[in-house]
Amino acid sequence: MMRRRRLPIGRVWLIVAATGQQPRWGSEMSEAPMALAGALWRVESERRLLRGAILAVAGGAFLVACSKVNVPLWPVPITLQTYAVLLIGAAYGLRLAVGTILLYLAVGLAGVPVFAGPTGGPGVLLGPTGGYLVGWVAAVAVVGWLAERGWTRTLPKALAALLAGNAAIYLLGLPWLALFVAPEQVLATGLTPFLVGDGAKLVLAAITSTQGWRLARGLANGPRER
Repeated sequence: MMRRRRLPIGRVWLIVAATGQQPRWGSEMSEAPMALAGALWRVESERRLLRGAILAVAGGAFLVACSKVNVPLWPVPITLQTYAVLLIGAAYGLRLAVGTILLYLAVGLAGVPVFAGPTGGPGVLLGPTGGYLVGWVAAVAVVGWLAERGWTRTLPKALAALLAGNAAIYLLGLPWLALFVAPEQVLATGLTPFLVGDGAKLVLAAITSTQGWRLARGLANGPRER
């Protein structure tokens, strides 16, 4: 009688995270990570808090770096931060992504110049771009929730998930911007100039996410025998 070979639990976690398939055996599998970051960097349960803290700081630093690439338009500058926000949502999942954005906003509100400009302080959140910054929280919540359900592993679904996240930014950003510009100027100053660039950043984030899952699947499958 042949005995079923059991894989090491760490290896099985990675396989589940990469394939998105729930295991049918072993209650020990119930905590398998479902976001890309968990698939690429697996840890035991007692180290997940440390991993989350490291990823949150790294995500915040990535946002700051992307803010340095900007076209200083008024009232809303063009930056690479939308790419960073969408990618954080896709890679981190809902809770970690939201926590990362909230950490970044808290640092900026404390006066550290992490926002585009560079600027910092509560005046930024109360200014014309404040709605977009709050929209980032909604965006990563939407994208992170979809990512945990497998939407960022194939290009068509990833594009749809990131488009939903990008729409969330505008749904909060444009009404707030309307408090600072004439109503007929809202779309001209807060939407139209960004459509082409946001489309490019969305596609880039989708490709980055799907390629990350391709790497995760490769790691899960292990080296192939020749």
